[in-house]
Amino acid sequence: MYKRILLKLSGEALAAGKGFGIDAIFIHKVAEEIADIHALGCQIAIVVGGGNFFRGVAQQAIDMDRVAADHMGMLSTVINSIALQDAIEKRGLFCRVMSAIEMHEVAEPYIRRRAIRHLEKNRVVIFAAGTGNPYFSTDTAASLRAMEISADILLKATSVDGIYSADPKKDPTATRFDTITYDEILRRNLKVMDTTAVSLCRDNNMPMMVFSMREQGNITRVVAGEQLGSLVTA
Repeated sequence: MYKRILLKLSGEALAAGKGFGIDAIFIHKVAEEIADIHALGCQIAIVVGGGNFFRGVAQQAIDMDRVAADHMGMLSTVINSIALQDAIEKRGLFCRVMSAIEMHEVAEPYIRRRAIRHLEKNRVVIFAAGTGNPYFSTDTAASLRAMEISADILLKATSVDGIYSADPKKDPTATRFDTITYDEILRRNLKVMDTTAVSLCRDNNMPMMVFSMREQGNITRVVAGEQLGSLVTA
């Protein structure tokens, strides 16, 4: 079993197919799974995307300045983080939101040593606002934070059950990889996560598991050591 994990959740996943906003039922199901993992003795850090509210590279931001659009996307992740924190605390767990953009009234500033201390005290930590810099995605933020807290593995929970040779929603002949290297992802130009995040994980030997979060209990099964989806190694 993994002792310390970094769980990456997409903002779209929290919308649970609605496309916009937060699905209250689904976010409480996620919180329930996080509580189950916590009960196993695993230290949990989370990075949440913000695509269910605003995405800096989406059509809705096409005429905007990229820096302004990315800052709006970062604020979207804070909304999701606070919602997830509330759901987790309703499960009786202690949870802290740490933001890369300082906003003292709603979240703690991100300080690496403080984050690690929270984890050592068995508090769930949610990293909000990405890296705090434009032009970097929340995938890159997840890779960076995973390295900073010395996580055992980066878990990327998506709507697809692994990494495929092509988009399985568009190409029915796409094949799934049980294991794959970061170099192979870059060579094949697979859209698992952006190339900055992939390179960061590869250069620092951070393993990653890409799996589906649509089935209840999948996160717990992965943390317990079961291989679901695709394992990515350096």
